[in-house]
Amino acid sequence: MLGDDKLRSRWKTLQKKLSDQFADGELMDLDAIIYLIGVQELGRIDQKFQKDEKIDLMHIAICRLLEPLGYYAFDYYDEEGWPHYRTLAALPSLKPGEQSIMMKEAVVNYFLEEHYIV
Repeated sequence: MLGDDKLRSRWKTLQKKLSDQFADGELMDLDAIIYLIGVQELGRIDQKFQKDEKIDLMHIAICRLLEPLGYYAFDYYDEEGWPHYRTLAALPSLKPGEQSIMMKEAVVNYFLEEHYIV
């Protein structure tokens, strides 16, 4: 895991940068950022999505974010171009705060890999 201070600093930097770019400076929460990752992974940035599709986008993002940790692996794209993942390992039982930290670290690592932040 990233050091707490380093993770906190990178998270705040990322949150501000994304908020400025996509939410007119209104601070985006973890769920909103996960949704953005889902849209990015699908590759349909200008499309409007139905409520059930938004849930699917968040699922895509979570799978993609947890793939490097060994929980999921990309499987295939369906006929509509949506990515599908298969489960490799059960997710650990974590308290809500621990889940949030794990997801924030995964999000930070995703954007580090994408060279969006340093």
